[in-house]
Amino acid sequence: MTNSLKIEEIAALAQVSAATVSRVLNNYPHVRPALRERVLQVIKDNNYTPHAAARSLASSRTKIIGLLIPRSAVVVFADPYFPRIIQGITEACNRLGYYLMLSMVSSTVEETFYKNLLRGRHFDGVLTLASDIDDPILPVVIKQNIPLVMVGNHPYFTNIISVDVDNRQGACIAVQHLIDSGNEVIATITGPLNTMVGLERRDGFKQALLQNGRSVVPELILEGDFTQESGYQAMQRLLDHTTRPNAVFVANDTMAIGAMRAIHDADLRVPDDVSLASFDNLPVASYVSPALTSVNQPMFETGDVAAQILISMIEGTMPVSARTLLPTNLVVRQSSGAGSRNAGGAAD
Repeated sequence: MTNSLKIEEIAALAQVSAATVSRVLNNYPHVRPALRERVLQVIKDNNYTPHAAARSLASSRTKIIGLLIPRSAVVVFADPYFPRIIQGITEACNRLGYYLMLSMVSSTVEETFYKNLLRGRHFDGVLTLASDIDDPILPVVIKQNIPLVMVGNHPYFTNIISVDVDNRQGACIAVQHLIDSGNEVIATITGPLNTMVGLERRDGFKQALLQNGRSVVPELILEGDFTQESGYQAMQRLLDHTTRPNAVFVANDTMAIGAMRAIHDADLRVPDDVSLASFDNLPVASYVSPALTSVNQPMFETGDVAAQILISMIEGTMPVSARTLLPTNLVVRQSSGAGSRNAGGAAD
């Protein structure tokens, strides 16, 4: 028999109370040796592995962290950014003795589902990935008063403990590089502008232009959705503009690859006709041709740090700062027409 017994049945077989079984499972010291040995023998004889709920009777902890992803599975796992974040979270949980519960449901049922999940206290704390600014799930999580850390940022819930990179500054540095490389007409393909990451990277683009005495031309700001297809379509529109840009800052590498394809299909070349710079520095950035200039962000570290902070909150240590910002740096490659060097870092 494997895992089929309930804690009450273990107690009955050992002729002790359920509370005593719970104390044994949680390795509490105040159990008489004879009783402890009797319970352990029953557990061994029945090949019993305690469920999280049983283990937590005395400690009130499940040792489980919930990762809530308020997006469809197709969108999340089509973007190489998210698996790296989740890998970092997983590594930290493994290192610190916690389990990770990944929760992702369709938008039509997610609010009711998460309410029930949170009320049942199936985990000790929650990590959530930043999504649409108006996503209804975040207020539901906050209302439950459970330890919470956000990967990303939110414009309204400013007191949420969060871990992020400086998207605005990273974008500003990339656009400054395009300006310093001699490009006169610079456009951008943004991420979704109903997300903070989309807004911050767009604002970094604007900041660099304004700091250099340049006008912001609304027609040269096109919105994408972080997919290759949206990057391809936006780039086609920019190439058809009456004043064709000679450089484009693209808000992530995935869209930049789509933009590269559109440039190629128009019988133009990167960087001879259009220079490109992007954000994320995914592994693919150094393998496309020409290799992609991109803002490097520590995706694995972001997930790892977020999980560490959440576990410290669960165990009674509050973080020093409400928002942790991890550094970025620009990795310069051939797509921006400036050779292969690393701005503020080692050669790439």
